[in-house]
Amino acid sequence: MNFHLFFIFFQMIKGINVKSGYGGVTVLHDLEFDVGDEIYAILGANGAGKSTLMKTIAKVLPLSGGEIFFKEENVTETPPYQLAEKGLAYVPQENNVFPDMTVYENLSVGSLIGKRSKKERIEEIFELFPGILDRVNQNAGSLSGGETQMVAVGRALMQDPSMILLDEPTSGLAPKYVDTLFNNIQEIHKKKNVSVMVAEQNASKALEVADRIMVLHLGKIFLIDESKNIDMNTIKEGYRI
Repeated sequence: MNFHLFFIFFQMIKGINVKSGYGGVTVLHDLEFDVGDEIYAILGANGAGKSTLMKTIAKVLPLSGGEIFFKEENVTETPPYQLAEKGLAYVPQENNVFPDMTVYENLSVGSLIGKRSKKERIEEIFELFPGILDRVNQNAGSLSGGETQMVAVGRALMQDPSMILLDEPTSGLAPKYVDTLFNNIQEIHKKKNVSVMVAEQNASKALEVADRIMVLHLGKIFLIDESKNIDMNTIKEGYRI
């Protein structure tokens, strides 16, 4: 099947005229997008609206206009917990683990959604993130930044989602963890058959792993295209640098 037609026929997330913001101030302006079975990266300078878009899709922020569809179902009015039950997992940029709970307890929270045994799912998480296996009985608040992100992503995957939203997952991480996490993102998509939508500051790494790229500028879409058609100069134009 033609690459473009595949995305037309298989849409995990679709946004129509999406508007959202904070305290009556509009941040996102009439965004139109669709995400299929792929790794889809959202790029843009600070303040472009990347995190706002992720929070809006996850229903952390309410829509002020437009509609959102998940697996062809209109979920514009669907509350967050029901969206999670339908297969959408969200990992926020900050406060994404329970610091006073152990790694095992954090992962167990994710297992409350889904039908497979907790043991089976946790074994898969430790296979994907072996670096946190030795920390299983350690409080999440005592972990390094990279380890914390692994636990946060692992807990989301414990839900057995069909799609995962990652908001700035490499923010503040040491370079070794950045490379590891991007490798994990590819593995999550290819081996677990999970669609990935990731808001990211590291444009060069995103270009390496993403199938398609959306560049936001001041809450508007600067471009959407396959990553192979985009270079850093084009992205910089969207960043206005």
